[in-house]
Amino acid sequence: MMSAFTITTTLTNGHGHVNGQLEPALNGYRKNGFVKQDIVERTSLRQAAPYSTEPEAIAERERCHYGRIPRAAALAGTAHRKVRVYSDGIYDMFHQGHARQLQQAKTVFPNVYLIVGVCSDSLTHSRKGRTVMTEDERYEAVRHCRYVDEVVRDAPWEYDEEFLEKHKIDFVAHDDIPYTTEDCEDTYALIKAKDMFVATQRTEGVSTSDIVARIVRDYDIYVRRNLARGYSAKELNVGFLNEKKFRLQNKMDDLKEKGKKVMTNIGEKRVDILTKWEEKSRELIDAFLLLFGPDGRLSNIWNESKGRLMQALSQPPSPRGSPPPGENGDSHSPVHSRSSVSPPPPKSRRYETLYEAQADASSSERAGDSEAATQRQLTDDGSDDSDDEYQDTSPYL
Repeated sequence: MMSAFTITTTLTNGHGHVNGQLEPALNGYRKNGFVKQDIVERTSLRQAAPYSTEPEAIAERERCHYGRIPRAAALAGTAHRKVRVYSDGIYDMFHQGHARQLQQAKTVFPNVYLIVGVCSDSLTHSRKGRTVMTEDERYEAVRHCRYVDEVVRDAPWEYDEEFLEKHKIDFVAHDDIPYTTEDCEDTYALIKAKDMFVATQRTEGVSTSDIVARIVRDYDIYVRRNLARGYSAKELNVGFLNEKKFRLQNKMDDLKEKGKKVMTNIGEKRVDILTKWEEKSRELIDAFLLLFGPDGRLSNIWNESKGRLMQALSQPPSPRGSPPPGENGDSHSPVHSRSSVSPPPPKSRRYETLYEAQADASSSERAGDSEAATQRQLTDDGSDDSDDEYQDTSPYL
């Protein structure tokens, strides 16, 4: 189904008539109920909305035979002209909440000519506070919204009859929240009293104050971003030390991003890497077993070295001499030469043998002396020895 907003037309005059080729199609849309207002109007998709001081807006205002349209006629779509609806605001940092509010104002009645007033910087700063965008930036942002038909620059904070008649306003659209000032409790009190007020709904969770709060909360992030994009510390009102800190943080973030890219590349090639790693690990295990396994080269070298070391440390036995030939030339003679004797005992054994020999000799001598003494004693005491064997050699006898 084709949308009505996709139809582009060429205006032939200020009353919104079109050429004969598009008229049947537009009548078909009207019969089916898709278009409740005159679809042939200045196409906001082609050009921005004019300011109230520009010729196009002035011509549209002069063509309007002003007489306030009753609410019932506006709702029924039976008015003899477009219903001129006025909506105003600051529209700082123009966002979707602003666009939706203007969309509601544009569609509050079947056939609406939407006029949007934007307050100036001086008035806004004195009544509400400092803005992020300048007044010219805010004017341009609003006039490029497709729902807007005309923009009033330097719009007033409060309304009077003179302002309403000058712009031939039938209704004022705004959210139904009382706006207080020093002089009155609600700036829309006069409009509501005249039954000229239509309420629009605010978009929850979206406002200029919320966006500013986000910027203040993430101040460091936005300063670092702008420094990376070429803004100077003076333009960002950043001190010398903070500038160096932010630039260092940017460098660290760059390194992190490069690290993430490397890890991503590794993740994409992880199958190949795992396959190659498995092959390399198998080769490493085979080489390890070949070198350090039970039958490996290192074990063989160790066993050979161990055998040679044990052979070097153990003392070989003395060579045995050949026995001398016997009387019949037989080598198996019971008498062996000194060379066939077993090797001499250790030094300690030799000392023990010599000591035992000396002890036997001394004991034999002591035994002989004792026997001789006994014999002498027996002789002196008149033992069994015969007198014949006794010879007196005394010279006195």
